[in-house]
Amino acid sequence: MPTSDAVLDPAVAARLTRDAAGLVAAVVQQHDTGEVLMLGWMDDEALRRTLTEGRVTFWSRSRQEYWRKGDTSGHAQFVRSVALDCDGDALLVRVEQVGAACHTGDRTCFEAGDLGAVVGAGA
Repeated sequence: MPTSDAVLDPAVAARLTRDAAGLVAAVVQQHDTGEVLMLGWMDDEALRRTLTEGRVTFWSRSRQEYWRKGDTSGHAQFVRSVALDCDGDALLVRVEQVGAACHTGDRTCFEAGDLGAVVGAGA
């Protein structure tokens, strides 16, 4: 993975629990509705860019390169907040989504079909 002169804040980096590839899952959510839009992956550099540039950047596992959501599609994600879960292995990125979040053109990446799970009764 490429590196740059800028680095992720060491205090933030120390809180991350990365997978074997050095990545952390990033759940992207529409900030005002709570709608879950997509899941992407970030390494330290992608997270640094996301925290400091105001736009969401991911590490593409398939292309092995950084990609900033919307640079080619126009469907940008503007950062509203970023939170780390209690284990340090997942990020919640709240955004203002412009256009579709999914590469298929759907609003979210979770519109591909319900798997038919049994609905629990709840407490």
